[in-house]
Amino acid sequence: MSSRIHLRLRPEEDELRLKCSELDDLERELVEKELQLAGLRSELAAFEQLYLKTVGALYAELDEIQARIAELIASRSPSNVDAQATARVARQKAAESRSAVGEAALHVAKRIGPSPELKDLYREVARRIHPDLAIDEADRARRQQFMAQANRAYEDGDEARLKSILEEYDSSPDTVAGDGIGADLVRVIRKISQVKRRLTEIDEELNRFMQSELMDLKNRVDEGTKQGREVLAEMASTVGRRVEEARRELSSLSKERTS
Repeated sequence: MSSRIHLRLRPEEDELRLKCSELDDLERELVEKELQLAGLRSELAAFEQLYLKTVGALYAELDEIQARIAELIASRSPSNVDAQATARVARQKAAESRSAVGEAALHVAKRIGPSPELKDLYREVARRIHPDLAIDEADRARRQQFMAQANRAYEDGDEARLKSILEEYDSSPDTVAGDGIGADLVRVIRKISQVKRRLTEIDEELNRFMQSELMDLKNRVDEGTKQGREVLAEMASTVGRRVEEARRELSSLSKERTS
């Protein structure tokens, strides 16, 4: 009959065990928060493109017509400083509107929500390579490059690229770490601090997104959709009427100039 001797963990071993458990919990929270942030960023980008195409393009057209009106008025009064300044401001605003709309007026990203498989893969990538799990600055820089690529792949819905990134990271010799309880404990403590700091940063960024004008508009559109309304279409109709009014004004001023 054999007897089994149960040895108590040394204090540093017990502390390491507790810290590892704490780190595991924080890492899971971090992965979920990163996923939430990436998803929200992608969702808002897609909504912004839709807004620019349906409403922003009309605002850009309105700004262009109003700039022409201001320039026409200024051309009739070359010595009128206020009229010249108004024309310059109107032209700058029109240029900014046109730039903001850009290609979104022609091409709207047709996004669908990420699949459960893509989300799970992203979680695994983030859990393994997140920069805030680095052991030193060199490791952090390397992880940041991988994570940036992973974020782009997730936003693009590129599952194959995410898998490739994870395989590339796992095969890197830089992932090999040293041994020793003391060193391990220091690394875990530093990782805990890094993860907590990143969680705070994510919460702050999420808060900025949630309080942004774009999110407020999206919420109004989503609420309208629940009520059977097309809020963006309604906005486009309103701006469209303003465009028609501005066109008539420009046409009237042009006729006055030629008469």
